[in-house]
Amino acid sequence: MLVVGLTGGIGAGKSTAATRLAERGATVIDVDAIGRQVLAPGGRAEQGVIDAFGSGVVDDHGHIDRAKVAAEVFGHPERLAALEAISHPAINAELDIQLQELAERGEARVVVLDMAVLTESRLGQLESGRGYTQVVVVEAPEDARLPRLLERGLTEEQARARMASQASDEQRRALADYVIVNDGTPDDLADAVDQVWAELTSE
Repeated sequence: MLVVGLTGGIGAGKSTAATRLAERGATVIDVDAIGRQVLAPGGRAEQGVIDAFGSGVVDDHGHIDRAKVAAEVFGHPERLAALEAISHPAINAELDIQLQELAERGEARVVVLDMAVLTESRLGQLESGRGYTQVVVVEAPEDARLPRLLERGLTEEQARARMASQASDEQRRALADYVIVNDGTPDDLADAVDQVWAELTSE
């Protein structure tokens, strides 16, 4: 079973690429969704985050309010690092369980870990050895990404801040086995993803 890390900057087209890979036959795991899961009521990281950040990040029911957590860490690298020190090991533990189950069932030939912060973190790097061994990066020029982010409802200032807070294209490329440049039409992106899929499944 081949495990692939898929990443890209906000607005680059990573999610579209993940959807196309799923259509081609990949089993896609949304790592961001696991991140939400570990902070949910009863999640692996819930109590640790509450203990570390205090009552200011909980809702009326005593559970984590993700918007409050986001406000607490955005623009504060030390607070973000504290959050990730709790949440990322919890995410990796959940990932490890899912990958073990997939391996035991023997149904998945290629598993794609769809994650925004592959470059900036150790997510998907598992002590069990079940983590990703190939990296696919989707990138697009800033002037292509900005209109997509504005369509999502972000202001230009918010969009530029989000892009600036993430790893650079150069940093992502340094880890990449495959780079997909999404600067054309949706069909161009689909064709590029199909080419990567062909190479991944030919090994």
